[in-house]
Amino acid sequence: MSNQNAVETKTDVVLVGAGIMSATLGALLRQLQPDWSISTFERLDAVAAESSDPWNNAGTGHSALCELNYTPENSDGTVDIKKAVNVNEQFQVSRQFWAHAVEQGVLTQPKEFINPIAHVSFVHGEANAKYLRARYDALAGHTLFRGMEYIDDPAEFSKRLPLMAKGRDFSDPIALNWSQDGTDVDFGALTKQLIGYIGKTGGKMYFGHEVTNLTQNSDKSWTVKVTNRRTGEKRTVRSRFVFVGAGGGALHLLQKSGIKEAKGFGGFPVSGAFLRCTNPELIDQHSAKVYGKAAVGAPPMSVPHLDTRVIGNKPGLLFGPYAGWSPKFLKQGRVTDLPGSVKPNNILSMLGVGVSELGLVKYLVSELAKNEAGRIWDLREFAPKAQAQDWELITAGQRVQVIRRAKGKGGVLEFGTAVVAAEDGSIAGLLGASPGASTAVPAMLDVLERCFPTEFQGWKGKLREMVPSIGVKLTDNEGLFNQVWDWSSKVLELDSAGASESAPVADTAATV
Repeated sequence: MSNQNAVETKTDVVLVGAGIMSATLGALLRQLQPDWSISTFERLDAVAAESSDPWNNAGTGHSALCELNYTPENSDGTVDIKKAVNVNEQFQVSRQFWAHAVEQGVLTQPKEFINPIAHVSFVHGEANAKYLRARYDALAGHTLFRGMEYIDDPAEFSKRLPLMAKGRDFSDPIALNWSQDGTDVDFGALTKQLIGYIGKTGGKMYFGHEVTNLTQNSDKSWTVKVTNRRTGEKRTVRSRFVFVGAGGGALHLLQKSGIKEAKGFGGFPVSGAFLRCTNPELIDQHSAKVYGKAAVGAPPMSVPHLDTRVIGNKPGLLFGPYAGWSPKFLKQGRVTDLPGSVKPNNILSMLGVGVSELGLVKYLVSELAKNEAGRIWDLREFAPKAQAQDWELITAGQRVQVIRRAKGKGGVLEFGTAVVAAEDGSIAGLLGASPGASTAVPAMLDVLERCFPTEFQGWKGKLREMVPSIGVKLTDNEGLFNQVWDWSSKVLELDSAGASESAPVADTAATV
Protein backbone atom coordinates (compact mmCIF):
# COMPACT_ATOMS: atom_id res chain seq x y z
CA MET A 1 0.00 0.00 0.00
CA SER A 2 1.26 3.48 -0.84
CA ASN A 3 2.41 5.74 1.95
CA GLN A 4 0.45 8.61 0.44
CA ASN A 5 -3.04 9.54 1.63
CA ALA A 6 -4.30 6.02 1.09
CA VAL A 7 -7.22 6.28 3.49
CA GLU A 8 -9.81 9.06 3.65
CA THR A 9 -12.67 8.97 6.16
CA LYS A 10 -15.28 11.21 7.73
CA THR A 11 -16.32 11.41 11.36
CA ASP A 12 -18.25 13.73 13.64
CA VAL A 13 -15.62 13.95 16.38
CA VAL A 14 -11.86 13.40 16.44
CA LEU A 15 -10.20 12.93 19.83
CA VAL A 16 -6.43 13.43 19.77
CA GLY A 17 -4.81 11.40 22.54
CA ALA A 18 -6.13 8.51 24.65
CA GLY A 19 -5.63 10.12 28.07
CA ILE A 20 -8.12 11.07 30.76
CA MET A 21 -9.32 14.25 29.03
CA SER A 22 -10.20 12.66 25.68
CA ALA A 23 -11.64 9.63 27.47
CA THR A 24 -13.89 11.82 29.61
CA LEU A 25 -15.11 13.93 26.69
CA GLY A 26 -15.72 10.85 24.56
CA ALA A 27 -17.69 9.11 27.32
CA LEU A 28 -19.84 12.21 27.85
CA LEU A 29 -20.58 12.49 24.13
CA ARG A 30 -21.43 8.78 23.78
CA GLN A 31 -24.20 9.30 26.33
CA LEU A 32 -25.35 12.73 25.18
CA GLN A 33 -25.22 12.12 21.44
CA PRO A 34 -24.91 8.37 20.76
CA ASP A 35 -25.53 8.87 17.03
CA TRP A 36 -22.32 10.86 16.59
CA SER A 37 -19.30 9.01 15.26
CA ILE A 38 -16.05 9.30 17.25
CA SER A 39 -12.49 8.47 16.17
CA THR A 40 -9.63 8.50 18.69
CA PHE A 41 -6.00 8.74 17.59
CA GLU A 42 -3.22 7.90 20.06
CA ARG A 43 0.44 8.14 19.04
CA LEU A 44 1.52 5.44 21.51
CA ASP A 45 0.44 1.81 21.57
CA ALA A 46 -1.57 1.94 24.80
CA VAL A 47 -4.24 3.90 26.66
CA ALA A 48 -3.10 6.39 29.31
CA ALA A 49 0.60 5.84 28.64
CA GLU A 50 1.68 9.44 29.33
CA SER A 51 0.46 11.74 32.15
CA SER A 52 -2.60 9.60 32.93
CA ASP A 53 -0.44 6.58 33.80
CA PRO A 54 -0.68 5.99 37.59
CA TRP A 55 3.08 6.00 38.08
CA ASN A 56 3.37 9.30 36.20
CA ASN A 57 1.18 11.30 38.61
CA ALA A 58 0.34 11.40 42.29
CA GLY A 59 -3.30 10.28 41.86
CA THR A 60 -4.31 12.53 44.72
CA GLY A 61 -7.80 13.20 43.46
CA HIS A 62 -7.04 16.90 43.89
CA SER A 63 -9.81 18.29 46.05
CA ALA A 64 -7.66 20.85 47.91
CA LEU A 65 -8.01 18.95 51.17
CA CYS A 66 -4.24 18.81 51.68
CA GLU A 67 -2.48 20.85 48.96
CA LEU A 68 -1.15 23.97 50.66
CA ASN A 69 -0.49 25.81 47.39
CA TYR A 70 -4.29 26.21 47.08
CA THR A 71 -4.48 28.06 50.42
CA PRO A 72 -1.88 30.86 50.39
CA GLU A 73 -1.25 32.93 53.50
CA ASN A 74 -2.18 36.61 53.34
CA SER A 75 0.08 39.35 54.66
CA ASP A 76 -2.11 39.70 57.77
CA GLY A 77 -1.77 36.01 58.67
CA THR A 78 -5.19 34.96 57.39
CA VAL A 79 -5.55 32.30 54.71
CA ASP A 80 -7.12 32.73 51.28
CA ILE A 81 -9.33 29.70 50.60
CA LYS A 82 -11.00 30.80 47.33
CA LYS A 83 -8.91 28.56 45.09
CA ALA A 84 -9.27 25.60 47.46
CA VAL A 85 -13.06 25.92 47.40
CA ASN A 86 -13.09 26.19 43.61
CA VAL A 87 -10.86 23.13 43.13
CA ASN A 88 -12.95 21.11 45.58
CA GLU A 89 -16.17 22.11 43.77
CA GLN A 90 -14.65 20.87 40.52
CA PHE A 91 -13.63 17.55 42.04
CA GLN A 92 -17.16 17.02 43.34
CA VAL A 93 -18.39 17.31 39.74
CA SER A 94 -15.92 14.62 38.60
CA ARG A 95 -16.89 12.39 41.51
CA GLN A 96 -20.61 12.65 40.69
CA PHE A 97 -20.03 11.77 37.04
CA TRP A 98 -17.95 8.74 38.00
CA ALA A 99 -20.74 7.55 40.31
CA HIS A 100 -23.34 8.00 37.57
CA ALA A 101 -21.07 6.16 35.14
CA VAL A 102 -20.83 3.21 37.55
CA GLU A 103 -24.61 3.09 37.88
CA GLN A 104 -24.98 3.11 34.07
CA GLY A 105 -22.34 0.47 33.47
CA VAL A 106 -20.00 2.93 31.75
CA LEU A 107 -17.52 2.22 34.53
CA THR A 108 -17.20 -1.05 36.43
CA GLN A 109 -15.50 -2.11 39.65
CA PRO A 110 -14.81 1.30 41.21
CA LYS A 111 -12.16 -0.19 43.51
CA GLU A 112 -9.98 -0.52 40.42
CA PHE A 113 -9.74 3.26 40.05
CA ILE A 114 -10.77 4.97 43.30
CA ASN A 115 -10.09 4.16 46.95
CA PRO A 116 -10.51 6.02 50.26
CA ILE A 117 -7.34 7.44 51.79
CA ALA A 118 -6.79 10.28 54.25
CA HIS A 119 -5.48 13.56 52.82
CA VAL A 120 -3.10 15.30 55.23
CA SER A 121 -1.28 18.63 55.31
CA PHE A 122 1.99 18.48 57.26
CA VAL A 123 4.28 21.25 58.53
CA HIS A 124 6.88 21.71 61.22
CA GLY A 125 8.19 24.80 62.99
CA GLU A 126 6.22 27.35 65.01
CA ALA A 127 5.49 29.76 62.15
CA ASN A 128 4.27 26.98 59.87
CA ALA A 129 2.14 25.45 62.63
CA LYS A 130 0.52 28.86 63.16
CA TYR A 131 -0.25 29.04 59.44
CA LEU A 132 -1.75 25.54 59.44
CA ARG A 133 -3.97 26.47 62.39
CA ALA A 134 -5.19 29.52 60.48
CA ARG A 135 -5.85 27.30 57.45
CA TYR A 136 -7.86 24.90 59.59
CA ASP A 137 -9.86 27.77 61.10
CA ALA A 138 -10.70 29.03 57.60
CA LEU A 139 -11.71 25.64 56.19
CA ALA A 140 -13.04 23.42 58.99
CA GLY A 141 -16.48 25.00 59.19
CA HIS A 142 -16.91 24.94 55.44
CA THR A 143 -19.42 22.60 53.80
CA LEU A 144 -16.87 21.05 51.44
CA PHE A 145 -14.20 20.57 54.12
CA ARG A 146 -16.32 19.13 56.91
CA GLY A 147 -14.60 16.74 59.27
CA MET A 148 -11.15 18.29 58.92
CA GLU A 149 -9.02 17.94 62.08
CA TYR A 150 -6.14 20.00 63.43
CA ILE A 151 -3.51 17.87 65.15
CA ASP A 152 -0.39 19.12 66.95
CA ASP A 153 -0.04 16.45 69.63
CA PRO A 154 3.05 14.25 69.12
CA ALA A 155 1.31 11.17 70.52
CA GLU A 156 -1.62 11.49 68.11
CA PHE A 157 0.80 12.23 65.26
CA SER A 158 2.72 9.04 66.09
CA LYS A 159 -0.47 6.98 66.26
CA ARG A 160 -1.68 8.08 62.84
CA LEU A 161 1.63 8.38 61.00
CA PRO A 162 4.04 5.86 62.55
CA LEU A 163 6.49 5.90 59.64
CA MET A 164 6.79 9.69 59.88
CA ALA A 165 7.06 9.62 63.68
CA LYS A 166 9.89 7.11 63.97
CA GLY A 167 13.10 8.98 64.86
CA ARG A 168 11.43 12.40 64.79
CA ASP A 169 12.59 15.18 67.16
CA PHE A 170 9.30 16.56 68.46
CA SER A 171 11.02 19.55 70.05
CA ASP A 172 10.46 21.01 66.60
CA PRO A 173 6.67 21.63 66.64
CA ILE A 174 4.59 19.66 64.15
CA ALA A 175 1.04 20.21 62.90
CA LEU A 176 -1.40 18.40 60.65
CA ASN A 177 -4.65 19.18 58.89
CA TRP A 178 -6.25 15.74 58.63
CA SER A 179 -9.12 15.00 56.21
CA GLN A 180 -10.35 11.44 56.46
CA ASP A 181 -12.56 11.62 53.36
CA GLY A 182 -9.83 11.90 50.73
CA THR A 183 -9.33 9.50 47.84
CA ASP A 184 -6.60 7.92 45.77
CA VAL A 185 -7.45 7.80 42.06
CA ASP A 186 -5.74 5.57 39.52
CA PHE A 187 -6.35 7.75 36.47
CA GLY A 188 -4.78 5.11 34.24
CA ALA A 189 -7.36 2.48 35.22
CA LEU A 190 -10.16 5.07 34.99
CA THR A 191 -9.05 6.12 31.51
CA LYS A 192 -8.89 2.51 30.31
CA GLN A 193 -12.45 1.88 31.46
CA LEU A 194 -13.74 5.04 29.77
CA ILE A 195 -11.89 4.35 26.51
CA GLY A 196 -13.17 0.77 26.63
CA TYR A 197 -16.73 2.08 26.90
CA ILE A 198 -16.24 4.41 23.93
CA GLY A 199 -14.95 1.49 21.87
CA LYS A 200 -17.73 -0.89 22.93
CA THR A 201 -20.37 1.68 21.93
CA GLY A 202 -19.07 2.18 18.42
CA GLY A 203 -16.16 4.58 18.76
CA LYS A 204 -13.14 3.82 16.59
CA MET A 205 -9.71 3.54 18.21
CA TYR A 206 -6.39 3.97 16.40
CA PHE A 207 -3.24 3.28 18.42
CA GLY A 208 0.24 4.00 17.12
CA HIS A 209 -1.31 6.79 15.03
CA GLU A 210 0.05 10.33 15.31
CA VAL A 211 -1.88 13.43 14.28
CA THR A 212 0.60 15.55 12.32
CA ASN A 213 -1.48 18.46 11.05
CA LEU A 214 -4.85 20.19 11.26
CA THR A 215 -6.38 22.37 8.54
CA GLN A 216 -9.78 24.03 8.67
CA ASN A 217 -12.09 23.80 5.67
CA SER A 218 -14.49 26.41 4.33
CA ASP A 219 -17.46 24.70 6.03
CA LYS A 220 -15.70 24.97 9.43
CA SER A 221 -14.89 21.25 9.50
CA TRP A 222 -11.30 20.07 9.90
CA THR A 223 -8.99 17.98 7.77
CA VAL A 224 -6.86 15.94 10.17
CA LYS A 225 -3.65 14.39 8.86
CA VAL A 226 -2.64 11.17 10.63
CA THR A 227 0.39 8.90 10.24
CA ASN A 228 0.57 5.27 11.29
CA ARG A 229 3.87 5.23 13.21
CA ARG A 230 4.39 1.51 12.58
CA THR A 231 3.73 1.32 8.84
CA GLY A 232 4.12 4.91 7.67
CA GLU A 233 0.66 4.81 6.11
CA LYS A 234 -1.02 8.20 6.02
CA ARG A 235 -4.67 8.86 6.71
CA THR A 236 -6.84 11.91 6.09
CA VAL A 237 -9.86 12.37 8.32
CA ARG A 238 -12.52 15.04 7.87
CA SER A 239 -14.22 15.89 11.15
CA ARG A 240 -16.87 18.35 12.29
CA PHE A 241 -15.17 18.76 15.68
CA VAL A 242 -11.66 18.13 17.00
CA PHE A 243 -10.56 17.88 20.63
CA VAL A 244 -6.83 18.05 21.27
CA GLY A 245 -6.32 16.10 24.49
CA ALA A 246 -2.70 15.32 23.76
CA GLY A 247 -1.17 16.46 27.05
CA GLY A 248 2.14 18.18 26.40
CA GLY A 249 1.60 17.63 22.67
CA ALA A 250 -1.52 19.81 22.61
CA LEU A 251 0.32 23.12 22.22
CA HIS A 252 1.99 22.15 18.94
CA LEU A 253 -1.26 20.95 17.40
CA LEU A 254 -3.22 24.01 18.51
CA GLN A 255 -0.48 26.17 16.99
CA LYS A 256 -0.72 24.21 13.73
CA SER A 257 -4.48 24.73 13.66
CA GLY A 258 -3.90 28.47 13.26
CA ILE A 259 -6.80 29.48 15.53
CA LYS A 260 -6.33 32.95 16.97
CA GLU A 261 -7.21 31.75 20.48
CA ALA A 262 -3.94 29.77 20.61
CA LYS A 263 -1.74 32.71 19.69
CA GLY A 264 0.48 34.03 22.46
CA PHE A 265 0.47 30.75 24.39
CA GLY A 266 3.76 29.08 25.16
CA GLY A 267 4.83 26.11 27.21
CA PHE A 268 7.56 25.42 29.75
CA PRO A 269 8.34 21.71 30.24
CA VAL A 270 9.17 20.36 33.69
CA SER A 271 9.95 16.68 34.14
CA GLY A 272 9.83 14.89 37.44
CA ALA A 273 10.83 11.81 39.39
CA PHE A 274 9.62 10.00 42.49
CA LEU A 275 11.21 7.74 45.03
CA ARG A 276 9.14 4.53 45.13
CA CYS A 277 9.31 2.39 48.24
CA THR A 278 10.46 -1.20 47.70
CA ASN A 279 10.09 -2.36 51.32
CA PRO A 280 6.62 -3.85 52.03
CA GLU A 281 7.05 -3.35 55.79
CA LEU A 282 7.44 0.40 55.32
CA ILE A 283 4.50 0.56 52.93
CA ASP A 284 2.33 -1.09 55.60
CA GLN A 285 3.34 1.56 58.14
CA HIS A 286 1.91 4.46 56.17
CA SER A 287 -1.64 4.97 54.96
CA ALA A 288 -2.21 8.59 53.94
CA LYS A 289 -1.37 11.20 51.35
CA VAL A 290 0.74 13.69 53.28
CA TYR A 291 1.57 17.01 51.60
CA GLY A 292 4.09 19.55 52.87
CA LYS A 293 5.09 23.05 51.78
CA ALA A 294 6.98 23.79 48.58
CA ALA A 295 10.51 25.15 48.91
CA VAL A 296 10.98 28.89 48.43
CA GLY A 297 11.04 29.65 44.71
CA ALA A 298 9.73 26.20 43.79
CA PRO A 299 6.66 25.84 41.55
CA PRO A 300 3.39 24.65 43.16
CA MET A 301 3.60 21.33 41.31
CA SER A 302 6.77 20.53 43.29
CA VAL A 303 5.01 20.36 46.68
CA PRO A 304 6.66 17.39 48.47
CA HIS A 305 4.41 14.54 49.51
CA LEU A 306 4.65 11.07 51.01
CA ASP A 307 1.92 9.42 49.08
CA THR A 308 0.04 6.15 49.50
CA ARG A 309 -1.03 4.78 46.10
CA VAL A 310 -3.39 1.94 45.26
CA ILE A 311 -2.55 0.54 41.82
CA GLY A 312 -3.89 -2.80 40.65
CA ASN A 313 -5.50 -3.30 44.10
CA LYS A 314 -2.02 -3.19 45.64
CA PRO A 315 -0.82 -0.43 48.00
CA GLY A 316 2.36 1.45 47.17
CA LEU A 317 4.28 4.42 48.53
CA LEU A 318 5.85 7.34 46.68
CA PHE A 319 7.82 10.38 47.75
CA GLY A 320 8.55 13.40 45.63
CA PRO A 321 8.37 14.92 43.21
CA TYR A 322 11.95 15.76 42.32
CA ALA A 323 12.07 18.22 39.46
CA GLY A 324 14.09 17.66 36.34
CA TRP A 325 14.27 19.34 33.00
CA SER A 326 14.00 18.23 29.42
CA PRO A 327 13.02 20.12 26.27
CA LYS A 328 10.53 17.33 25.52
CA PHE A 329 6.82 18.14 25.91
CA LEU A 330 5.95 14.47 26.40
CA LYS A 331 7.75 11.72 28.29
CA GLN A 332 8.04 9.94 24.96
CA GLY A 333 8.38 13.18 23.02
CA ARG A 334 11.14 14.84 21.00
CA VAL A 335 14.02 17.10 22.06
CA THR A 336 12.82 19.59 19.44
CA ASP A 337 9.48 20.08 21.23
CA LEU A 338 10.43 23.23 23.13
CA PRO A 339 12.35 25.08 20.38
CA GLY A 340 9.68 24.05 17.89
CA SER A 341 6.99 25.70 20.01
CA VAL A 342 8.59 29.16 19.84
CA LYS A 343 6.64 31.29 17.34
CA PRO A 344 6.60 35.00 16.46
CA ASN A 345 3.31 35.38 18.36
CA ASN A 346 4.60 33.89 21.64
CA ILE A 347 8.31 34.74 21.73
CA LEU A 348 7.74 37.82 23.89
CA SER A 349 5.70 35.73 26.32
CA MET A 350 8.47 33.13 26.47
CA LEU A 351 11.21 35.72 27.01
CA GLY A 352 9.13 37.52 29.62
CA VAL A 353 8.83 34.34 31.67
CA GLY A 354 12.58 33.79 31.41
CA VAL A 355 13.09 37.10 33.21
CA SER A 356 10.24 36.87 35.73
CA GLU A 357 10.80 33.27 36.83
CA LEU A 358 14.44 33.38 37.91
CA GLY A 359 13.43 31.69 41.16
CA LEU A 360 12.11 28.73 39.19
CA VAL A 361 15.31 28.54 37.15
CA LYS A 362 17.39 28.55 40.33
CA TYR A 363 15.18 25.82 41.81
CA LEU A 364 15.53 23.62 38.71
CA VAL A 365 19.31 24.01 38.69
CA SER A 366 19.48 22.93 42.35
CA GLU A 367 17.21 19.95 41.66
CA LEU A 368 19.27 18.82 38.68
CA ALA A 369 22.38 18.88 40.85
CA LYS A 370 20.79 16.68 43.52
CA ASN A 371 22.23 13.16 43.95
CA GLU A 372 20.85 10.12 45.76
CA ALA A 373 22.03 11.38 49.15
CA GLY A 374 20.31 14.70 48.54
CA ARG A 375 17.04 13.02 47.61
CA ILE A 376 17.09 10.85 50.73
CA TRP A 377 17.86 13.94 52.80
CA ASP A 378 14.66 15.53 51.48
CA LEU A 379 12.70 12.36 52.23
CA ARG A 380 13.90 12.41 55.84
CA GLU A 381 11.93 15.59 56.48
CA PHE A 382 8.92 13.24 56.21
CA ALA A 383 10.43 9.90 57.25
CA PRO A 384 13.45 10.63 59.48
CA LYS A 385 14.76 7.06 59.43
CA ALA A 386 14.57 6.61 55.64
CA GLN A 387 17.35 4.54 54.10
CA ALA A 388 18.36 4.58 50.42
CA GLN A 389 18.15 0.79 50.04
CA ASP A 390 14.39 0.88 50.66
CA TRP A 391 13.64 3.26 47.76
CA GLU A 392 14.12 3.34 43.99
CA LEU A 393 14.03 6.36 41.68
CA ILE A 394 11.38 6.31 38.96
CA THR A 395 10.75 8.85 36.21
CA ALA A 396 7.35 10.53 36.41
CA GLY A 397 5.33 12.19 33.69
CA GLN A 398 6.36 15.26 31.74
CA ARG A 399 4.36 18.43 32.49
CA VAL A 400 4.12 21.51 30.30
CA GLN A 401 3.22 24.62 32.28
CA VAL A 402 1.17 27.23 30.45
CA ILE A 403 2.82 30.49 29.45
CA ARG A 404 0.20 33.11 28.73
CA ARG A 405 0.58 36.61 27.35
CA ALA A 406 0.05 39.22 30.06
CA LYS A 407 -0.47 42.92 29.52
CA GLY A 408 2.62 44.88 30.49
CA LYS A 409 4.54 41.74 31.49
CA GLY A 410 5.32 39.95 28.25
CA GLY A 411 4.29 36.57 29.62
CA VAL A 412 3.43 34.81 32.88
CA LEU A 413 3.79 31.19 33.90
CA GLU A 414 0.51 29.65 35.04
CA PHE A 415 0.32 26.54 37.19
CA GLY A 416 -3.07 25.17 36.25
CA THR A 417 -5.14 24.05 33.30
CA ALA A 418 -6.57 26.14 30.47
CA VAL A 419 -9.21 25.21 27.91
CA VAL A 420 -8.45 26.80 24.53
CA ALA A 421 -11.45 26.79 22.20
CA ALA A 422 -12.00 28.38 18.79
CA GLU A 423 -14.68 31.03 18.57
CA ASP A 424 -16.66 28.93 16.10
CA GLY A 425 -16.62 25.92 18.45
CA SER A 426 -15.06 23.60 15.89
CA ILE A 427 -11.90 22.78 17.84
CA ALA A 428 -10.74 22.86 21.46
CA GLY A 429 -7.76 21.68 23.44
CA LEU A 430 -6.47 21.54 26.99
CA LEU A 431 -3.16 23.00 28.12
CA GLY A 432 -1.41 22.83 31.48
CA ALA A 433 -1.03 20.46 34.40
CA SER A 434 -2.27 20.26 38.01
CA PRO A 435 -5.04 19.89 39.10
CA GLY A 436 -5.53 18.43 35.65
CA ALA A 437 -7.00 14.93 35.72
CA SER A 438 -8.98 15.49 38.92
CA THR A 439 -10.99 18.22 37.22
CA ALA A 440 -11.40 16.40 33.90
CA VAL A 441 -15.20 16.34 34.07
CA PRO A 442 -15.79 20.06 34.72
CA ALA A 443 -13.12 20.90 32.14
CA MET A 444 -14.86 18.78 29.51
CA LEU A 445 -18.29 20.19 30.46
CA ASP A 446 -16.75 23.59 29.77
CA VAL A 447 -15.64 22.35 26.35
CA LEU A 448 -19.16 21.09 25.59
CA GLU A 449 -20.81 24.34 26.62
CA ARG A 450 -18.37 26.52 24.65
CA CYS A 451 -18.21 24.37 21.52
CA PHE A 452 -21.80 23.12 21.31
CA PRO A 453 -23.92 25.99 22.71
CA THR A 454 -27.07 25.01 20.80
CA GLU A 455 -26.90 21.31 21.63
CA PHE A 456 -25.90 22.08 25.22
CA GLN A 457 -29.33 23.52 25.97
CA GLY A 458 -30.95 20.26 24.91
CA TRP A 459 -28.41 18.21 26.87
CA LYS A 460 -29.09 19.90 30.20
CA GLY A 461 -31.62 17.33 31.41
CA LYS A 462 -29.30 14.44 30.70
CA LEU A 463 -26.34 16.31 32.17
CA ARG A 464 -28.25 16.86 35.41
CA GLU A 465 -28.73 13.10 35.64
CA MET A 466 -24.96 12.67 35.24
CA VAL A 467 -23.99 15.52 37.58
CA PRO A 468 -26.90 16.38 39.92
CA SER A 469 -25.21 19.54 41.19
CA ILE A 470 -24.54 21.01 37.74
CA GLY A 471 -25.10 24.75 37.80
CA VAL A 472 -25.20 24.79 41.62
CA LYS A 473 -22.43 25.75 44.03
CA LEU A 474 -22.37 22.98 46.60
CA THR A 475 -20.62 25.29 49.02
CA ASP A 476 -23.88 27.28 49.15
CA ASN A 477 -26.19 24.26 49.29
CA GLU A 478 -25.31 21.96 52.18
CA GLY A 479 -28.41 19.81 51.75
CA LEU A 480 -27.62 18.97 48.15
CA PHE A 481 -23.97 18.40 49.02
CA ASN A 482 -24.94 15.88 51.69
CA GLN A 483 -27.14 14.01 49.22
CA VAL A 484 -24.64 13.82 46.37
CA TRP A 485 -21.85 12.96 48.82
CA ASP A 486 -23.75 10.06 50.37
CA TRP A 487 -24.92 8.82 46.97
CA SER A 488 -21.50 8.98 45.31
CA SER A 489 -19.77 7.48 48.36
CA LYS A 490 -22.12 4.51 48.27
CA VAL A 491 -21.90 3.92 44.52
CA LEU A 492 -18.12 4.34 44.41
CA GLU A 493 -17.76 2.05 47.45
CA LEU A 494 -15.93 4.71 49.41
CA ASP A 495 -18.10 4.77 52.53
CA SER A 496 -21.06 2.48 51.98
CA ALA A 497 -21.56 1.93 55.69
CA GLY A 498 -21.88 5.65 56.31
CA ALA A 499 -24.01 6.57 53.35
CA SER A 500 -27.51 7.57 54.37
CA GLU A 501 -30.66 6.41 52.64
CA SER A 502 -31.91 9.44 50.75
CA ALA A 503 -34.29 10.32 47.95
CA PRO A 504 -33.00 9.95 44.38
CA VAL A 505 -30.45 12.69 44.03
CA ALA A 506 -31.24 13.67 40.45
CA ASP A 507 -34.92 14.22 41.27
CA THR A 508 -34.09 16.40 44.25
CA ALA A 509 -31.45 18.38 42.39
CA ALA A 510 -33.74 19.04 39.46
CA THR A 511 -35.85 21.34 41.59
CA VAL A 512 -32.86 23.50 42.55
